[in-house]
Amino acid sequence: MKITPMRDLDIAEVARRSATPASTLRFYEERGLIRSIGRRGLRRLFDPAVLRQLALIALGRAGGFSLDEIASMFAPDGKPRIKRDRLRAKADELDRTIRKLTAMRDGLRHAAACPAPSHMECPTFKRMLRLAAAGRLDPPGRMAR
Repeated sequence: MKITPMRDLDIAEVARRSATPASTLRFYEERGLIRSIGRRGLRRLFDPAVLRQLALIALGRAGGFSLDEIASMFAPDGKPRIKRDRLRAKADELDRTIRKLTAMRDGLRHAAACPAPSHMECPTFKRMLRLAAAGRLDPPGRMAR
């Protein structure tokens, strides 16, 4: 059985296989996240390894990394060089975001079910308003007084 190397992919094929619009691929190339290796007519050509890079970019975006942060996770040759301390810092940031969102969700549920005649008569809701106004909404069960 003869194994043939994977051929270069044109931009349409990369877009199809990665579910990434061609306009985004061009934008990523302008930002230095990916590199084309030439052209076939007017179409950019990419090494098949670009598909792995695009998967890493998608994973980084889903994890909340900015494009600049993601760009710094690639060596000049396009290979990943992800620093573990950055991953830990992003995980910590996500923990803080989850706590804030959990507090907001719980506050909305309380407001929807509160037996007070008006939200403005509910002591819990009024405390949440004061905290929100001060930028101090804490995780559930730990609201400052």
